[in-house]
Amino acid sequence: MSCLGSGLWNIFYNSLLNLEFKRSTKIIAFAHDLILLTRGKSVRELKNKANIELKKISTWAKAKKFRFNDKKSQIMLMTRRKRKERDDLDLYLNNKPLRQTKTTKYLGIIIESTLIFREHATQATG
Repeated sequence: MSCLGSGLWNIFYNSLLNLEFKRSTKIIAFAHDLILLTRGKSVRELKNKANIELKKISTWAKAKKFRFNDKKSQIMLMTRRKRKERDDLDLYLNNKPLRQTKTTKYLGIIIESTLIFREHATQATG
């Protein structure tokens, strides 16, 4: 948990969760973890939208004198479609590039970019 304690952390984080994001964006927070979900019709559109939303988060953090750990922050393109376009994303938080991954662990669940959950099932069974 944060150094603020859970009650103060919730009050502090609430202003971030109440920022005005595009309709194609959802922000989810649990404890001190934050997920930004953004939809786009193409990788280019997604990249543009996500960078706009990440800029809002960076601006909020700067105003609050808060810093997200860019070494722990990561991005993942999730889709079941085979894309003909390049699927590498250049997204930035605090003017630093975020690392792109094919899997991530959130609340104990391993999420794969293909949304298959094969790796989670493998680790859960053993």
